Formats: sequence, structure tokens, C-alpha cells
Amino acid sequence: MEIWDLYDENRQPLGKTHVRGEQIADGEYHIVTDVWTVREDGKVLITKRHPDKIWGNMWECTGGSAVAGESSRVSAARELEEEVGITAKPEELELLNSVRVKDRFVDTYAVLKNLKESDLKLQETEVVDAKFVGFGELDQIWQNKNLVPRERFLQYRQALKDFVDKHKKI
Repeated sequence: MEIWDLYDENRQPLGKTHVRGEQIADGEYHIVTDVWTVREDGKVLITKRHPDKIWGNMWECTGGSAVAGESSRVSAARELEEEVGITAKPEELELLNSVRVKDRFVDTYAVLKNLKESDLKLQETEVVDAKFVGFGELDQIWQNKNLVPRERFLQYRQALKDFVDKHKKI
């Protein structure tokens, strides 16, 4: 059972928790984190969602919900470890975007890690494939409507591209 902390519309803690899967009351929100892993060659990690999940078999970045007691950055680092086996310190993560949507606040981060696909350890219940792609290919996957999140991607696309360009060494 996954337990989430709840927040008001201003992201102030309500001192309440919520069980994943149950209906969240109007005016209550939880925290979700997304992480884009970038290599020095400018390639970005995308993972393919398990077919049994909503938006199954679509490409995405790593992410999930913060559990009770977790900060956003700690949640993002934990999700990287759980879903793809990447170890990152929370302070290594650079915030690209933060937005409130529906019943959640979504914080999107980027992290620089020089890895190969063979270094990844995929969580079988969440991820069925992973690959590093160039930014142009990432854009094409989005344009082909095979990347989630669909709408939010445009909100931080330029910040992600700037992160890639800033750290690209090859």
C-alpha cells in the first residue's frame, strides 16, 4: 500500500495522508516527480511503460509519486533507483518545471549520468524497455503521440533542451 502526503492548492501540507488508488478529495493534491536522465553525448533516456499500465507501451521519462514523508527530490532519486537502477543524490537533480495539474503537483527534473543501456536495471512491473535517444528523436516520438506526458512536455521542452545543450560534451 502506497501512502501519499496531501497538500492544498498552494502546496501547503494539509497534515493528512492518502492511500493510492482511492479518490482524492477536491482541493487536495499529492506530489509526482519526473526525471529525465541525460548523458554527456546529448542522449536522453526514455523508458517504455508496461503494457498493463495506463498509456501502456508508450515512451516516457522515469517518475512516480512521492510517498509520505518524502521530499520531491528524494522521491525523484528513489524512482530512478527503483525503475531503472540509476543511483543519484537528490542534490544532483536540477528542477526544470513545477506545475499543478488535476490532483497533483508535478516536479520535472533532469540529471546528468553517463550510462549505457546495459547499465540499467529495469523494474519489470513498470518498464519493459529503455533506450537513449537524441533530442531530435525525442521530439519526433512526441510528435508521433508516443510520449507521455503529452501536454506537459511542451511546458519544459526548452528547459530540457537547454540542460542537454549545457552538459553536452561530444
